[in-house]
Amino acid sequence: MQEHEFEWRMAGACRGLDPAIFHPDDEVDADIAKQICEHCVVQVACLNHALQFREKVGVWGGATERERRRLLRQRRRSA
Repeated sequence: MQEHEFEWRMAGACRGLDPAIFHPDDEVDADIAKQICEHCVVQVACLNHALQFREKVGVWGGATERERRRLLRQRRRSA
């Protein structure tokens, strides 16, 4: 994997924020992170990264771990 493939991270709305925001204890606490992601210009790239690399924890691209697992199942079914 080359460094330029992750350049999208530099434009993330999360950049410079406390990482703990994006690693909530439960789904309810994830709402703050999701609100930040909602207005992020790299939300799609972030979500795609999380799905491709099977990120297990945190909010990525506005989706929690549970939501990403659901998306992956839906993709497998439609493939």
